[in-house]
Amino acid sequence: MASAVERQQPRTPWGQEPEPLSDRHLRGSVAIMASIPFSEILKLSVAERIQLVEDIWDSIAAEPGALPLSPAQAAELDRRLSEAEADPGAGRSWAEVKARLLDSG
Repeated sequence: MASAVERQQPRTPWGQEPEPLSDRHLRGSVAIMASIPFSEILKLSVAERIQLVEDIWDSIAAEPGALPLSPAQAAELDRRLSEAEADPGAGRSWAEVKARLLDSG
């Protein structure tokens, strides 16, 4: 069984430390982190790691065509769109959902 220290050090399946992130597609704090080994990223505070993840996610979202939908995903989206168009009153607005969630908490 791996020790707590060993479990904290992510490794590839081959036991090597992951390559540093490439800054080719990254901006903001992600670009700063591009040359830092993953073991150093783990030393960041939780808030800093969350910000890094948000920056990485934003860089992915900026390239929507980079990860095309699978045929199953496209079919499901088409099904949901058809359902919504057939019965537009079936759903709830964001304001209604948000109010319900805030009232139940």
